[in-house]
Amino acid sequence: MYDRIAPGVTRITTSKRDNAFLIEGDDGFTLVDVGWAKAPGVLLNTVASLGRKPSDIRRIVLTHAHPDHVQGAAALRRETGARILIHAADRPWLQAGRVPAEGRCGALGRFIDRLPALHWTPFDADATLADGDLVENSGGLRVIHTPGHSPGHIVLLHEPSRALLVGDAMFNRGKLALGPAALAADPALRPASLQRLPQDLTTVGFAHGAPLDAVGIPAFQEFLTRLPQHT
Repeated sequence: MYDRIAPGVTRITTSKRDNAFLIEGDDGFTLVDVGWAKAPGVLLNTVASLGRKPSDIRRIVLTHAHPDHVQGAAALRRETGARILIHAADRPWLQAGRVPAEGRCGALGRFIDRLPALHWTPFDADATLADGDLVENSGGLRVIHTPGHSPGHIVLLHEPSRALLVGDAMFNRGKLALGPAALAADPALRPASLQRLPQDLTTVGFAHGAPLDAVGIPAFQEFLTRLPQHT
């Protein structure tokens, strides 16, 4: 399933619980996140439904290196020739093929990361991103570094439409939430990271949960104001 959540921004549901986002850019598409190992098939079918070919995906921007975002990335790169971009702090995790023990603050998180189903074939990014970067030829994606869920977690602002793609910085599964602390690298960093998000938005897209349109933006902004200012 796919739907346009803002001009130039299409949400693709890659599984029952996961979303990726396709951004129309200057030279083709930029894909934000991939998903599990089976996600490339869903993504390529969507691109075909849009009347485009696999090679029209020119780059893949990963919000962070957790398996439900990156497990299918290497295979999709082979199918499309796309370049993979990620924040430098999470790049070693791609090369390791799993989230390291220090990547989760809780015992539950460390336990599940030992399961082979949550690993991936090690691969490397083609380049790294930093806070404030404008992703080249992406149609206007601005990088906002939001550490906490992982050291290199990023949020992306689509500047032309003012759509914000928050990755796992927040969840919207029935209600707005930060997600389980045990699955985060350093949950104490999350409130300060989220205070950096812009206020003037038209849409918010979540890796997990339904997007918010203009009607839902006030609730999103109120949620941010209720977060502690200091941790």
